[in-house]
Amino acid sequence: MEKKAIKVHPQDNVAVALIDVWKDNVVQVEADEVKLVTDTKAKHKFSMVDLVEGDKIFMYGVLVGKAMKPIKRGEVLTVNNVKHESNQAYKKTEVTSWDAPDISKWKNRTFNGYHRPDGQVGTKNVWLFFPLVFCENKNIEKLKDVFENELSFHKSSRQRLLLRKLIHGEDSDVMIDTEPEESAIFDNIEVKFITHQGGCGGIRQDSASLARLLSGYVNNPNVAGATVLSLGCQNLQIDIFKNALKRINPDIQKPVLIYEQQQMGTVEEMMDTIIKESFDGIKKANEIKRKPAPLSKIKLGLECGGSDGFSGISANPALGYASDLLAALKGSPILSEFPELCGIEQELVNRCVSDETAERFIELTRAYEKAAIASGSGFDMNPSPGNIKDGLITDAMKSAGAAKKGGTSPIEDVLDYGDYVTKPGLNLLNTPGNDVESTTAMVGAGASVVVFTTGLGTPTGNPVAPVIKVSSNSTLARTMPDIIDIDSGGVIRGEKTIEEMGEEILEFIIQVASGEVESKADQLNQDDFIPWKRGVSL
Repeated sequence: MEKKAIKVHPQDNVAVALIDVWKDNVVQVEADEVKLVTDTKAKHKFSMVDLVEGDKIFMYGVLVGKAMKPIKRGEVLTVNNVKHESNQAYKKTEVTSWDAPDISKWKNRTFNGYHRPDGQVGTKNVWLFFPLVFCENKNIEKLKDVFENELSFHKSSRQRLLLRKLIHGEDSDVMIDTEPEESAIFDNIEVKFITHQGGCGGIRQDSASLARLLSGYVNNPNVAGATVLSLGCQNLQIDIFKNALKRINPDIQKPVLIYEQQQMGTVEEMMDTIIKESFDGIKKANEIKRKPAPLSKIKLGLECGGSDGFSGISANPALGYASDLLAALKGSPILSEFPELCGIEQELVNRCVSDETAERFIELTRAYEKAAIASGSGFDMNPSPGNIKDGLITDAMKSAGAAKKGGTSPIEDVLDYGDYVTKPGLNLLNTPGNDVESTTAMVGAGASVVVFTTGLGTPTGNPVAPVIKVSSNSTLARTMPDIIDIDSGGVIRGEKTIEEMGEEILEFIIQVASGEVESKADQLNQDDFIPWKRGVSL
């Protein structure tokens, strides 16, 4: 018999519809039979009990909402009858303990990565170009055009070829689906380019924050070297950037080429110098080869975006199990998106390895939420229209499912935005819930691979780290196969366990980290980069 609904945790008083179910249908939920009093679409929740106004609603075993009006047993939950409600964390109340998963089949596994002088190991070998201020974006774009065209890193897109055919007429010899292959000049290095809108014009704290982020990108194990452009008069001075880099890595041995336009004369003279010296650095970086490394060298970003009502019961807990395996292997998973940890703070506080770590998390979370409220918003306004449409109707409900990405392992460290991961085990990183801002920050904190779960689909990628997409449902995997790497829909159908899916994700991470498989985001050249602007603009 097809399973129509599931109760995620024994303490829950709601269930999740696995398929569309209709009014007057009788649905089996474990040993209970519930007659629906409203139509309920797949991914949405219905009440297992009669609720009166003010009654608490539990899912994943935690408080996720409160009834705004009476809700009948078998009635669907909506934004009209439920509002956000969550527990608040104040202090650590339990001793941290963990039943780690069996890692016997993984402990001798390796991946083939790029070994850096400081002991980090990258999954890619990237030469990175970026500006310290938006005034240099145009020069970065010129350099991108020169290097990508001459080094043949990207061939023409199908859309560009289609337009070419339209220009030359339907009878032209231009082929849309094929193009003569151009081999890259270098086979062991990628050249990537970042632009941004920061570095000047805002408060000084924004520039300092951007400096920490950019220095984290330079220090990321996937980066072999960097070319940095400065105008000269901006808030983010070269010295600020150098000090931020020194703070992360006092003895960095990578080549970092820095150019200041106001000290170099004409644009042509500056660009000629940059191209010559950067080409020499790229040529040397191409000589670095992959070598075996233990899985403990992987720093794994845990991300979700375009979440749906299945994300918290398939893709996220499966990624959480992969995270637990990596943590047990002394790797470094990174859980971010603080607005999407709302309601499960107490659980996270109790998982912190020390009182100091717990206090750090509480302090950062409270400060962030206070700032959000002061701006006229709040964590309770986090769910997007897409989230709500697909069953995530309160922030606590969304957060409880999103936090499953972090598994169950102890939290070894809590970092603020711009900090760099140095400890093995699970790390919490303070970032927004916005997909690209969060992914951008985790790579700046050292993530060498990112796994991104999604229920609705998103093309997000990163210029430095491969981003692996896991769909929460098979419909998405079939609809958008060009962006989805792994389909976890088998968990919803009962064909795979969370543990089996988690092991499949870890296996895929190893393949991507070794360069054996290219993530779909990298195939699409999806290089997204958005810094978090925490201050006001002046």
